[in-house]
Amino acid sequence: MAIYIIIAIVVLLALYGIGVYNKLVRLRNQSEESAAAIDAHLKQRYDLIPNLVETIKGYASHEKETLTAVIEARNKAMSATTLTEKNDANNAFSSTLKTLFALSESYPELKANQGFLDLQAQLQKIEESLLSARKYYNAVINDINTMIQTFPSSVVASIFSFKKLPYLSIEEEAKAQVKVKF
Repeated sequence: MAIYIIIAIVVLLALYGIGVYNKLVRLRNQSEESAAAIDAHLKQRYDLIPNLVETIKGYASHEKETLTAVIEARNKAMSATTLTEKNDANNAFSSTLKTLFALSESYPELKANQGFLDLQAQLQKIEESLLSARKYYNAVINDINTMIQTFPSSVVASIFSFKKLPYLSIEEEAKAQVKVKF
């Protein structure tokens, strides 16, 4: 009778281990899929920027320094390899984009240009999709990190070498408090 109890306990532990392992694999795959979605949105964003820069060049040709900084930041972001590097480079790129749009404020005829407005609307849509993809990625990372760090699933995670994954964060400038003046 004791043997049956031991066998039943071993079978239950094995089933639990298999279940936890499968969930960890599923979450890891979801994190990879969500990282790929972020890459796709970033690619769309990077492909749109040369058109935006060319449109602005026609109106602000003497602002070469700003336009060059945007292109350099874009190229740096495109060459990043890991998700963390991509996130950091993308945050720097976002800062240069803010400079670009601030520049456009100085040119009323540019702000009224339909091509510029269309590009700006496309970029806004991509930014919203990118934000959603980042939120989803961080939610998946939260789920997998919670499983990796809580007992008893942490035992299974350590046996199969699952490691805690990093969250994507925003740039420090975006964390600063926005001041509204009337």
